Parts: sequence; C-alpha cells; structure tokens
Amino acid sequence: MDPACEACGAPRTVGGLSPETTTAMPDSAATSPSPARMASAAEVEAAIDRWGDAVLRLARSRMGNAADAEDVFQTVFLRLLQSAPRFADDEHAKAWLLRVTVNCCNDAHRAPWRRRAIFDEDAAKSIPAPEPPDADDERLDRLQEALSRLTGRQRAAVHLHYFEGYSTDEVAQITGERPATVRSHLHRARKALRIELGERP
Repeated sequence: MDPACEACGAPRTVGGLSPETTTAMPDSAATSPSPARMASAAEVEAAIDRWGDAVLRLARSRMGNAADAEDVFQTVFLRLLQSAPRFADDEHAKAWLLRVTVNCCNDAHRAPWRRRAIFDEDAAKSIPAPEPPDADDERLDRLQEALSRLTGRQRAAVHLHYFEGYSTDEVAQITGERPATVRSHLHRARKALRIELGERP
C-alpha cells in the first residue's frame, strides 16, 4: 500500500531554518526543486544507505509493527524520488526524511484501512533493520517490552531524543508539535518506563 503523505520541509535548527520554525513547510518552500526533476535511483539508494535505518527505526517506533513500518519506509523514499528536494546539507536531508516519516505515519494512523496491529514476523525479516546488540539480555528485553506499551507519539519522542540525539525543540520541529508537548511525551514516557522496569519514578 502507498498511503498519501504530506512531505514537509525540515526545520533549519535541525537542518537549516530559523529556530522559531515549529511547523511543517511545503516541499516548494524548503527545497526549490526543478519542476520536472526526479531524483536518480543512485541518489535514492545513497539516501537509503545513509539514513534508511533511521527512517525505519522511527517508523517502527511510531507504527508499532514491522509491516506498516515497511510501508512507510517505502513511501518516504518514493516521496524523495518524486520530489527530488535540494538540501542545504546532510543534516537538513536527514531531518527532511524524518519529518516526512512522521507525516506518513500520521496519515497511516488516520487511514480507514489500517486495522493491522499484530507484529508481522515475515515482513520484519525483509526489513534491513539492525539487530539490538544484546538481544538476549533480560533487561534489554524488558526495556523493549516497556517501550512497546508507550503511545506512538511517546515512542517517537523517545526515539528522536534519546536514539537520534535531537533536542526537545528539534523533536518538536520534526514532529510538528509544540516543545512543551514533546517534553510532556518524554516525561510521561520516562515515568511509564520506570514503573514498567520496577524502578522508582
């Protein structure tokens, strides 16, 4: 499936725009593509090699299952192929891809056809996501299970902040939320994870 998603430009605090920019920008404002231009297969392949894992991890954290994450992954890079945006630098490119990933996930959650919530093991095997370094570790297993119980928006905030290294303001720009909302997601997620892991809140 190929859910329509609104491809929005990345904020420059993350990739070049002013710090005040906290909402999405249309492709034309952020990228200045040639009207007839499409990205080459080599350009898309290079982007997948460099940022594909980050896109896929974010999609999986937001969607909650591997099959939908793979669909989002494909849609994001199809959007890159079709729109051929011009980026100021690599950080701008990564932020643009993550922003489009969030938009596509949001659209997928709103789609009437979305009823799947069961982890699809066959689809997961076809996705080139890196395996956790210590998959047999009991604490890591507990952490992964606890993360799965968070809301999609909380998981996305945790992933972008703790795994991708973005500040809360940058996460807000990528997700299109207010910084206070992102901080609330992180606070609630930390509290829930402490409870799930048997630690004091």
